[in-house]
Amino acid sequence: MATLRDIKRRIGAVANTAKITQAMRMVSSAKLKRAQEAIINARPYSFLLKSNLERLIGSIGEEYYHPLLEHRTEIKNICLVVITSDRGLCGSFNSNLIRFVGKTINEEIKPKYPNARISMIRIGKWGISGIKFGDIDYIKNISGISGRIDYNVVDEISKFIINGYVEGTFDKVVFFFNEFKNILIQVPKYFNLLPFERSTEVESYFKPKDKHSVENQKVLQKNLIYIFEPDQKTILDKLLPLYIENQILRILMESNAAEHAARRMAMENATNNAKELIKHLELVYNKERQAAITKEMLEIVGGANALKGQ
Repeated sequence: MATLRDIKRRIGAVANTAKITQAMRMVSSAKLKRAQEAIINARPYSFLLKSNLERLIGSIGEEYYHPLLEHRTEIKNICLVVITSDRGLCGSFNSNLIRFVGKTINEEIKPKYPNARISMIRIGKWGISGIKFGDIDYIKNISGISGRIDYNVVDEISKFIINGYVEGTFDKVVFFFNEFKNILIQVPKYFNLLPFERSTEVESYFKPKDKHSVENQKVLQKNLIYIFEPDQKTILDKLLPLYIENQILRILMESNAAEHAARRMAMENATNNAKELIKHLELVYNKERQAAITKEMLEIVGGANALKGQ
């Protein structure tokens, strides 16, 4: 049985741990605020860019060709890009995503494309060490960007993916990441980056919220006439690589904000658990201390009575 000194020492150790987790929670809160503002400000531009691309592609007709818009009849090579964190102490942030990746591969990708070769780009140390599916070719590992957005890495990834798709190394590119909803919710999801396809997420983001707004939007779209300068083909040639780079940047920002939110909640839960454990240990300490005092008093009384008897 633990002595009073052992219990006191454990209370001190748990109290020190609570101070550390509390400090880490405050740091994550500060980082989360900046990351949250960044992704909230980035979403409208990213979604509007995709929306405008969809309108341009729809208006230009079938005579325009670009390799990034090519939908191949047979999908032989699929590239998966999985974004995890470099650091731990963020709860189930990484484990939920890795489990989601494995489930999606087995239940959706392999049944739909049974003959396709699957390769993977792992971003983040937890993904590099934690994702080890036997029948997947790991073609690229990137670490050291968790918690901060490195635009050089974004450019490197976008060029690697664009070159692979244009050269035919990849027929389909899918990103897996944690989407930031709010401080409490981070949702594992996937995004089909290539080939380019219409997104219901974009449509719902810009969907009018009331009947009056719907009518105004219909009138605006009916009377709207676009003037392209220099021309639609030149604009699309410039915007398509920019779109790929922007979507990769947005996904990294989503993962970054979700990671800080997960770490903040994990540290808050750890701090609360430490405080509860301290209360429990203090109760045990007081009980043991009271029992020791009672035992000493009984020994004194017993000794006094023995002396009287003599």
